[in-house]
Amino acid sequence: MKLFRSLGAPALALTLTASSWGARAATHDDQNAAATDQVFADLARPGSPGCALAVARDGKVLYEKGYGLANVEEGVPIAPATIFDIGSTSKQFTASSILLLERQGKLALNDDVRKYIPELPDYGKKITILHLLNHTSGLRDYLTLMDLAGINVDGVTTDEDALQIVTRQKALNFDPGSEFLYSNTGFFLLSVIVKHVSGETLREFAAKNIFAPLGMTHTQYRDDHTALIPNRALAYDWNEKKRAFTLNVSYFEQTGDGAVHTSVEDLLKWDENFYTGKVGGPAFLEELQQAGKLNSGKTLDYAKGLMAGNYRGLRTVMHGGAWGGYRAQLLRFPDQHFSVVCLCNLSSAQPDARARRVAEIYLGGVMQARAEKDRSEDDEEKPKMQEIKTAGRPLADFAGDYWSDELGVTYRLAVAGGALRLARVLDASGWPRSLDLPDNSLKPSGSDQFDAAFGLKLHFSEDAAHRIAGFTLDAGRTKGMMFLRRTGPAN
Repeated sequence: MKLFRSLGAPALALTLTASSWGARAATHDDQNAAATDQVFADLARPGSPGCALAVARDGKVLYEKGYGLANVEEGVPIAPATIFDIGSTSKQFTASSILLLERQGKLALNDDVRKYIPELPDYGKKITILHLLNHTSGLRDYLTLMDLAGINVDGVTTDEDALQIVTRQKALNFDPGSEFLYSNTGFFLLSVIVKHVSGETLREFAAKNIFAPLGMTHTQYRDDHTALIPNRALAYDWNEKKRAFTLNVSYFEQTGDGAVHTSVEDLLKWDENFYTGKVGGPAFLEELQQAGKLNSGKTLDYAKGLMAGNYRGLRTVMHGGAWGGYRAQLLRFPDQHFSVVCLCNLSSAQPDARARRVAEIYLGGVMQARAEKDRSEDDEEKPKMQEIKTAGRPLADFAGDYWSDELGVTYRLAVAGGALRLARVLDASGWPRSLDLPDNSLKPSGSDQFDAAFGLKLHFSEDAAHRIAGFTLDAGRTKGMMFLRRTGPAN
């Protein structure tokens, strides 16, 4: 009996200790889960679209859950297996396809893009594949060009449509390699190069060389707007006037800059490849994450479809996405082997902010203290538009029709309500197109310069007789678009 007690008591104590540790671990997991659910509490209200979430550490799923509805009309809930359009988060798969082709000896990153796309204009400067990967090509953003031409995402567009508007451009935003400016054109052209080099569409190449080897069986580039995708979430905006959700999905068929449809579960499989190197191997992964450089030698925080950064003292690799009403974020903390994937079907969902909040729940103990801001964002001074008169000209001098050969449209400017306004957008045949501006007024902001919604800037120029002859349009990722005043009869 004494022997039994001497052996049994410590064993019992060990069992109790292990149980207490298990209980504490379970309690800690429950606390993390509850805190994570709170991050998405606003999306749990009845009838709301929402997000899917997955959290992983060391290749294992710590937590995954769906919040809100994948289909508001049918009341279908979001689950970890729900499929979303991930927008620009797709770019890392396009970049990976190019690097895999490089490893197969079928192209070189220093190749001139015109070697594969000869219809691209010769701007007198070599544009390389690497320039496309790093957003340093100077090519104007084709999605912005389509917006300016009145082509909306709810219309069907193809590779041919995108190529047509890209190849109409007569100038670059800047010399290749001299600046960084995010441009979807580069990654769309990469999809064209993949097809030229491999003989397969990007959809086919990525499926065979990336998705299938990693078991990403629910992931694809969607290049057919009529294709059915099981378990796909629809996407929505909140319409304040209607006090209701409205559908916002795209029918664009071109790929490369976006169009990957996937789930949080599949994205974790891709995320783990950055540690295992199952696809590509270590050298491929290093090249994929190598930061770009400008001609000046300045190092960028953008690699090839990935952004390197730092959050509260921890190194991060990430890329977000936004298309239609879909929003996405894949956030990785490589030194902690920890990742958060957040995919949403509501345009106001802000998955990037939610992913960081979730990361803080799990990694807060090793993060630096949050830096105090000198003042809140609400207290920050907002830049005020200067109301400068336009060199004494009456507004009527600027009214008229202006044609852009690069966009294939006419902008009609008219004076109404005491302001110069963008009254209509007309195609080459005179048919109206829709330019989705919340306010069509043009506000004077300098001598012969006007500003419009979404940061549009119109810089007017004169002819020899001091009459308004045209204007150049700057629109964020597209600069210097030429519009010439039409002298013929208006349509």
